[in-house]
Amino acid sequence: MEVKQSKVVTTLKYLLLIAAAFIVFFPIYSVIIGAFKTQVEYYQSGMALPKNFGNFANFTKVLKIGKLIPSFGNTLVILLISLAGNILFGTMVAYALGRFKFKLRGPIMGLYLGAQLIPTITTQVSTFSIIKFFGLYNTMGAPILLYLGADVLQIVIYLQFINSIPKDLDESAMMEGASLFKIYRSIIFPLLAPATATLVILKTISIYNDFYTPYLYMPSQKLRVVSTAIYSFVGPNAAQVNVISAGILLIFIPTVLIFLFLQKFIFSGVTSGAVKM
Repeated sequence: MEVKQSKVVTTLKYLLLIAAAFIVFFPIYSVIIGAFKTQVEYYQSGMALPKNFGNFANFTKVLKIGKLIPSFGNTLVILLISLAGNILFGTMVAYALGRFKFKLRGPIMGLYLGAQLIPTITTQVSTFSIIKFFGLYNTMGAPILLYLGADVLQIVIYLQFINSIPKDLDESAMMEGASLFKIYRSIIFPLLAPATATLVILKTISIYNDFYTPYLYMPSQKLRVVSTAIYSFVGPNAAQVNVISAGILLIFIPTVLIFLFLQKFIFSGVTSGAVKM
């Protein structure tokens, strides 16, 4: 009886795994095959494989009409500046909280944690007013400013690594006349490289996939990023599902490549930091 029950349980597990894999991969499959079909073939063949995987007409059309190439350029500019600010502020905040003991250390960390509990939508009116006040509305400065701040996730990850760095290094450097800033620049920052790589990947994916912020603060067509560009393209071309699939695939490829080639940094950075903590 136990053997039969074990077989039944195992069979159910595999069936559930197959069902879960189907649910996850079927939309991706439909996008990939649709991107290489003509409009007539798409509606006639259903979910069958395309006759010609060498048909790149849909990709050419979406790049030309959807203006994805300038959108990729805008996204890259926002990404580079935002990531530089995240790394700079994140490492500095974590350095101050992890290396120095002062009365406001606990409250500051509590404020970072508390800010995560406030729904973003409830602060949009005040945030929008601030962006307008500084004259950043409808400029790249708006999303860059909103992405620059260090959030609690990166601070926690950086703190895990900072707490694993021996304080003897700081004391030795101070005895040789090094300032606090030089200790940060020459000792702390280089040793935070694994955590920085992890944060770069996570932040890149987060900013790249964000639609709400660019859509709200950069309505100009010249300032479109990939998420808003594909959204604007879908409206007048809703009937051309094959072309829309090509656009989705073009936007989807960079995130997949980033994850496949750099996933080891995500896992090794987070787990090693957790172990050292």
